[in-house]
Amino acid sequence: MQFRIIEWDQGWNFIQEGIMNLKKRIAKGSPENQASSTEIVDMYTTVYNMCTQKPPYEYTEPLYDRYQRTFEEHITSTVLPSLKAKHDEFLLQEFVKSWGDYKVMLRWMSRSFAYLDRYFLDRRSLPGLKEAAVNYYRDLVYREVNAKVREAAIRLIDKEREGGEIDSALLKNVIDIFVEIGAGRRDAYEKDFEGYMLTNTRDYYSCKASRWILEDNYTNYMLKAEECLRRERDIVSHYLHPSSEKMLVETVKHWLLVVYANQLIGKKRSESGCGGDCLTVDNIEELSKKFIAAVVLEQQVPAQCSWAELP
Repeated sequence: MQFRIIEWDQGWNFIQEGIMNLKKRIAKGSPENQASSTEIVDMYTTVYNMCTQKPPYEYTEPLYDRYQRTFEEHITSTVLPSLKAKHDEFLLQEFVKSWGDYKVMLRWMSRSFAYLDRYFLDRRSLPGLKEAAVNYYRDLVYREVNAKVREAAIRLIDKEREGGEIDSALLKNVIDIFVEIGAGRRDAYEKDFEGYMLTNTRDYYSCKASRWILEDNYTNYMLKAEECLRRERDIVSHYLHPSSEKMLVETVKHWLLVVYANQLIGKKRSESGCGGDCLTVDNIEELSKKFIAAVVLEQQVPAQCSWAELP
């Protein structure tokens, strides 16, 4: 049986039609498993045939180029305009949606173009299909909007610190993108989110502590500090990466306790009427260590024991 040659225009037009149908399903929010397996198989077969034909009808490199351009054009025509039109929590929602939709498109596309990954890209030392697509999102989308996304996310964290209700699931999804975009490493999360979050935490608790130290007695101050550390631990468990816990807790402890150690000593002495040796700066540091052991590191310290009750 004679093999029928697929010329470029004929083959690419067929593949492009399949891509447009996939993008329409994504735009409608159709479940990923509703994609037609027959359509993906037909696209894969067309790509395979176009890659294995003899020159001048072998189109492996042009197909890889069009694969990349498809993602680039999708980002510039659809993803970025939608993100730039949103602000605050709506921006976070759109950021999560755009990344989710992009990953669905990537999975469909990588299946259809899988021959390139298996028999072409490795030999040429070119980025794989997934890596190339993620690189486009990172370079064209993430780098464009991550600062605004970070600021909106930190505002939600502060809102929760003030007792407000927030969408923790949304915030976790946003922060997960900072981790995922690093392709298994935490570089982007640490550089683009965590450092700024810790700076904001420092400023937030520095402001709170400077007011509380003037307004509250020793017992009330310590109870507030205890509650703050409990809340920060919840923040980590609800949506931050676990690696942030130690630095977050140390930041809060420093600005609530260490900075005001001498004033706390004075307040404790005034309340208890104890002599000069009953509480020192070292004691304050020891109290903070005991509390962190009990509340944050979950070591065996009586749960009912709070700073305010410690001697």
